[in-house]
Amino acid sequence: MPGKKSYAGFLDFVFNVYKGMEAYKMTLAYEGEINHDIIKTFTSLAEGNMSRHEEPENLQKKVYHVLVECLQNIVKHASFLKTINNIEYLKNRGMLLICRNQNEYQITTGNLIEKSTKSYLEGLLNHINALSIDELNQLYKERLKTGQISDKGGAGLGFIDIRRKTGAELTFQFLPISEIHEFFVFTSIIPREA
Repeated sequence: MPGKKSYAGFLDFVFNVYKGMEAYKMTLAYEGEINHDIIKTFTSLAEGNMSRHEEPENLQKKVYHVLVECLQNIVKHASFLKTINNIEYLKNRGMLLICRNQNEYQITTGNLIEKSTKSYLEGLLNHINALSIDELNQLYKERLKTGQISDKGGAGLGFIDIRRKTGAELTFQFLPISEIHEFFVFTSIIPREA
């Protein structure tokens, strides 16, 4: 059992997390292993939450689709490393935040990647952001037809499709963790207007 001082610090931390969740209108926050069962659970929770808020069906489909794509990226591409700076990172481990405000849903994921992947990923996401919707549709069809894939097995189709479905620019950042790893934070915004 922690001492009173450390327990009081923990309670302050818990309350600060709560205040942050309220301030950013978070409907779901998770950190841990991401697998197919977890994806099913989160999509079910998100669907239930959107139904309670009586969101239009087309918006529910977009949020569902983006959520699945974002989580599948972690399952397919998260890097594995035992421990960095006393923090343990496991395969398919990541974080998920879903925020809902008056104008939009924001789905943010974060996971560990190898630094060698950063330039490819950064170039791909910047390229996707620079394209018009017509150009995105064309690129999506080309990638499907040619089967162009990266070393990790993806053709960037998930990112392309998220951008196509939402019409919003993909937001991302890389945070250095070690000499060979970065923490990749990806946010997709889904406007709530019908």
